[in-house]
Amino acid sequence: MSDQGGGSAAPVDITVIGAGPTGLFAAFYAGLRDAKVRIIDALPELGGQLTALYPEKYIYDVAGFPKVLAKDLVKYQAEQALQFDPAVHLDERVEALEPCDSGRGYTVVTGKGRYRTGAVLIAAGLGAFQPRILKAPGVAEHEGRGVRYAPRPLDSYAGQNVVIVGGGDSAVDWVLALKDRARSVTLVHRRDGFRAHQASLKLMMEAVNAGQVRLLTFHEVKAVTGNDSAEEIVVYDNRVKDGGREEVIKVDEVLFMLGYIANLGPIADWRLDLEKGTIKVDTTMATNLPGVYAAGDIVTYPGKLKLIATGYGEAAIAANHAFVYAHPEAKVSPGHSSETQR
Repeated sequence: MSDQGGGSAAPVDITVIGAGPTGLFAAFYAGLRDAKVRIIDALPELGGQLTALYPEKYIYDVAGFPKVLAKDLVKYQAEQALQFDPAVHLDERVEALEPCDSGRGYTVVTGKGRYRTGAVLIAAGLGAFQPRILKAPGVAEHEGRGVRYAPRPLDSYAGQNVVIVGGGDSAVDWVLALKDRARSVTLVHRRDGFRAHQASLKLMMEAVNAGQVRLLTFHEVKAVTGNDSAEEIVVYDNRVKDGGREEVIKVDEVLFMLGYIANLGPIADWRLDLEKGTIKVDTTMATNLPGVYAAGDIVTYPGKLKLIATGYGEAAIAANHAFVYAHPEAKVSPGHSSETQR
């Protein structure tokens, strides 16, 4: 790698963009190959969405863990990845990729520096994301004062009346997490179908039948009221055409879990082959740009599943092929980790 990046940062073999679970595993796997690695993430902490959105949420589909808190998974993965001493740049967003004059490798341009790299591995999850905001009276006015889109630490809900709005995995998982801590938990959903794992739904319905959780399907939020903080939420039965059957529920906190709006941010301008806001890759996790690979929720290919488990496999494939791009003399197959003496 004869081209030098700007500033005093030394060139690396692979730059991993994104420090979520897929990015951390990619950095670890590259480290197994004795690659020099740089990790860059726009968020101020490692962990991506796991840290930013639901650190107290249990995750059930990671091999080796019957269940694990998101924050603990990040802790274990960070320990695993950082053992190889990658350069870590947090709170720093990648703005552009500039091909090097030699024809191989890139200069990664951020708002804080320029970094030379042999290959790039994009593991940016959903890209830039923000929660879906419900436009109802009192919601915006009470945001941060009883209205939230990301929960607080679990212990802070002891003795509180909580209403959760949504019907996806996050909503159901937080119902299960809070039912034994909060004074009361009510789930409000606009229909009777859920987008959550069947095992979680079964546990939630058992809690509903046991009186631990109140479930209001076919209900929507009309307003949130209160003075200094949210005190009541008004919901209505959406099956009643005249808007009747309203109910006022006393609350200490309302958690809106309506999903997130994601966009690729600057990545969308890198001339990557995109499909519906995701990056198209082949079986080696290679994009249409030479030396640029991608893995995790940000990629698409026939049969793609957006799971942490599949992201790990994609990260290993991408890391091995990215290493060979940076070092053409190397072999793609890394051998077995159990044969590596460390």
